Order: sequence, then structure tokens, then C-alpha cells
Amino acid sequence: MSGFTAPHCGSLRASDAGKEVELYGWVARRRDHGGVTFLDLRDRWGIVQVVVRTASVASDVRGEYVVRARGAVRRRPAGAENPKLATGDIEVDVEELEVISKSKTPPFEIEDDVAADEATRLKYRYLDIRRPKMARTLELRHRVVQAIHRYMSAREFIEIETPMLLKGTPEGSRDFIVPSRLHPGEFFALPQSPQQLKQLLMVAGIGRYYQIARCLRDEDLRADRVVEITQLDVEMSFCTEEDVLGLIEGLWASVWKDVLGIDIKTPFPRLDMQEALLKYGTDKPDLRYDLVIADVSDALRETSATVFRSALDAGGVVRCFSVPGGKDMSRRELDELALMAKGAGAKGLAWIPGPLDRHLAEGEVSAIMAAAGAGVDDLVLVVADRRRKAETVMGLLRREIARRRKLARQGEWQFLWVYPMYLFEEDDQGNLTYGHHPFTSPWPEDMDLLGTRPYDVRARAYDCVLNGVEVSGGSIRIHDRELQERVFEILGMSREKIRAQFGHLLDAFEYGVPPHGGIAAGIDRLMMAIIGTENIRDVVAFPKTQSHQDLMLGAPSPVDQALLDELHIKVVPPTKPS
Repeated sequence: MSGFTAPHCGSLRASDAGKEVELYGWVARRRDHGGVTFLDLRDRWGIVQVVVRTASVASDVRGEYVVRARGAVRRRPAGAENPKLATGDIEVDVEELEVISKSKTPPFEIEDDVAADEATRLKYRYLDIRRPKMARTLELRHRVVQAIHRYMSAREFIEIETPMLLKGTPEGSRDFIVPSRLHPGEFFALPQSPQQLKQLLMVAGIGRYYQIARCLRDEDLRADRVVEITQLDVEMSFCTEEDVLGLIEGLWASVWKDVLGIDIKTPFPRLDMQEALLKYGTDKPDLRYDLVIADVSDALRETSATVFRSALDAGGVVRCFSVPGGKDMSRRELDELALMAKGAGAKGLAWIPGPLDRHLAEGEVSAIMAAAGAGVDDLVLVVADRRRKAETVMGLLRREIARRRKLARQGEWQFLWVYPMYLFEEDDQGNLTYGHHPFTSPWPEDMDLLGTRPYDVRARAYDCVLNGVEVSGGSIRIHDRELQERVFEILGMSREKIRAQFGHLLDAFEYGVPPHGGIAAGIDRLMMAIIGTENIRDVVAFPKTQSHQDLMLGAPSPVDQALLDELHIKVVPPTKPS
């Protein structure tokens, strides 16, 4: 190889014309023209065309073969340039071509617009990652993480790795557990987050901690969730909400500038959570489109329309928003939206103009149209239900209308903070649970409500939202042992359970605890927003399916009985329904 350089396939440019090069890569495409063979050679950096002028030299080369090509870089003939390729001005005149390894015919084309279903792509993920789009996404993810490291280090944060084998404690989802061989019948838990450990690091005096942490949650999956997640984990002592918010605003502005070359305006807008739920039907609104929801409950207090009257008499609300140019919507499309609303638990969906008009007074119709800001060509969607249900349904409809009518303004990066949150929520059974996690500090002004009206207690918690995706969330923590114990008790924990699950934290709180707070930012969700996908598996190298399976490795899988015996584990098959 003396005298030759070995650049990447995708790095060659017109300025390299005349250079002798040696390339290694995969054959993406082969074209034969009158004894001359054209091969598109691909590596992680891109594709370059190589020209083999002796047909016999390339006779055995097929798609996805790994080859070595040696030759001279030449300008393409005038008119033969390919503007779709970064290397489209040049080609490599091959003098030597060596097949390093052969390939079977892949189960799908290695192209960005792959037609294969997701299960096939995940089974052959090592082939799927060869696609230029997937390779670019993983490289972009790397650059984002590197920019985070530079930013945090420059601000005196130190990265500390926390253990993967922990004690199981409630963090919001089910734990993955790991049996201990040396302590039969006892188990470790894999971390849902390093939450308690980073608080203990503040007790230890570290002051500014961060980590690119791997976390695991045994929960039912959705398009934006996977079993294993990667998050930026941050904690700092002697801080206020403003310190944390300012740190993260600067971080995202720095990442967008360094990686994407885009200036992000700071500070980010802030929305009270109740205002977000009222105006957008969600606590993570996408502000790239309008569709602002209005409350018309007061305007309809005296209405004779049964659908509204019954909801209002039951203490519910009437919410609406205008669809720009929505009068062109077909009855079929409206029926689809009504079915979607019912699927989300609503009693129904009304629209104006529509069949409901004859049951409303003229002034009521005008009031609804005015509150929604509707013009003569617009249509107003209306839902009457309990407040929380109306918020959920209107938020769902708002997102669906924006998707169908392509209302989101492309190229915008709409960051905002939703703050404050509430300390407690209701779970599916109506029991009191925590809104963020049980270590979040209540607002000082709401301390008196802890024992009487816990649902009204505001939390010193904050979420950062980007284009409708929650990309980070955190809080100021409780640093007083008595207050922490009180919150646990309000959540229904016995003193024995508190001691068993959180005794280590409470003991540490007796040795000088600084006020502290922090935030966690989901790298996966951040990447989803950056590349504009709703499927988290598009930004993860080796994801599981929604049923927690790794189709490539064939996991989970049974283990040898000898190992189970060594761990003192007996597998009991699930009972089949009768």
C-alpha cells in the first residue's frame, strides 16, 4: 500500500482529483455498460462511484460484498455529475479490485426508503444500520452527546458513573430484577434512574454531577418508549429553579449551535401547567401550530342543548377550537374524529357549523365561534365532558388535526418550560400517587395544604418540551428528613416500608444536606425531535420491540436449569385461562 492513501468513500471531493487512493467498503449498487462496470461503494461516510474498465475484474462482485478498490480519483465527464451525492463530481478509476468477503442477498434493499416491515429490520438490525439514514442518525447522536460532555465539563460538572445493581424502590415503573447467587432469595434491581444516588452525591459534597446514564424500566411500550433508555442525568447543590432552567437552556442552545448550526432563542417561554392543559390539552404542547383551545362553559350556562347541559350540570366543561379552513372537511373525516374522541373516553364530538346548530341559540353559536377565533371558512370542534377528560380529548384532536392538515411549521424549534407541576396525582384506581417522584419539594407557600388538600399542593418541578416532545424534566428536591418522611406517609407508606425502602436516604439526611435540585434529559426523545420521527426505535442502535423482544439476538430466552438451580429459582409457567 506504499504511496496510497486510504480515505473514506464519502469523503472524496473534486479537490482530490489526481490522487491515488485505496478504498474499503460495501457494494451498494452495480451497473454494467458495454464492458465497463460502475460500482457504488458505500461506507459510514457516504457513497462514491468506482469504475472498473476490465469486465472480468468485477465479474464476481455483487451487492453488499465487502471490497478493496485501489485507483486514481478523476473528475466525472461533463454532464455525468451526480448532484445527489456529495462525491458526485468525481469517480475512482480502479486499477485493483479485491473481494474481501461475500454476501448473501439481503432480506431487504439497503436504502433509505426501505420497504421492509419493522420486525424484519430489527431482526437484521446490522443490515438496517448500513442504510445511510440510520448511519447518519447514529453519528448525529454521537455528536449531540459529545457536545453535552463539552458543555457540562466547561461548567465544572463532573461525570460520575453510578452502579447498575441497586436496591429496588418505587420510581414510577416496574423494576427489572436480578437474582443474587451469593444471597439466595434476594435480588438487585436495575436502575430506573440514578435519582437517589445523585442526591446522595450532593450529600457527599460533589456539588455538580452529571452522567450519560443507562436506565431500564419494565413498562408497557409505546412508540416513544423503549425498555432501555439513555438520559443526561444532572444534579447540583445550592441551586434554585432558575439555576437549573438556565443551565438547560444554555445546554440546548449550545448543542443546536455546535451540532446543527442553528441559533436557539433563550430564555424559553414558560407555561403554567393548568394554562397548557386549557389551551393545548396537554402538558407537552407543540407550539409549531396554533389551534388554541377555548373554554366556552360560561357562555353555555343557560343552553338548552342537552349534550352541553348535562355535562355542565355534572360539573364538567365545554371546550372547543377552530380548524382553519375546516368547512372543507368531509362527513367521513368528521365521523373518524368523533370515533377517535369516543375511543379516548369522550361521550361524543360536536362541530359547528353542523347538526348541533339547530339546538343552540344564535347568540350561543356566535359566542362559540368568537371564543374559538373562527372565520367564515373555519369549523369548530366542541367537546363537553369532565375537565380532565375534555383536556385529554381536545389535546388528542388538536394533534390529529395538525397531522392531517400538515399545520406544523417545519424548521421551527419550539422549546418551552411547563412549570409548576403538582406534587400529587391520582392513579388509575383513584389512589394518591406522586406527580414527578416522591423526592420533589413542594412549594413553600403550599406546605399548609399537605395535610388537608394534597392534590392542590404545587411541586417545584419543571418539564422542558420541544415541538410537543418532553425532552427533560426535573425538580428541586426535598432536603429535610422530616418533610421527606411526611411525603412518604401522605402517599400511604407505613413507617416500616419507609425504613425498608428509603432508610439509607433518610439516614444520610442527618449529616448535613445542602439544598439541591436537578433534571434528567432523555437523549432518545431529544434525537426523535431532532430528526423528526415519532418512533424511538429510529434513533436507537439495537432497540427492543414493543413486546420487549430483541429479534436479532432472540432475547429473552430460557436459561439452563443448572443456572436456575444455582440461583435457587423455580420457574412456574403462567396459568392458562380456563
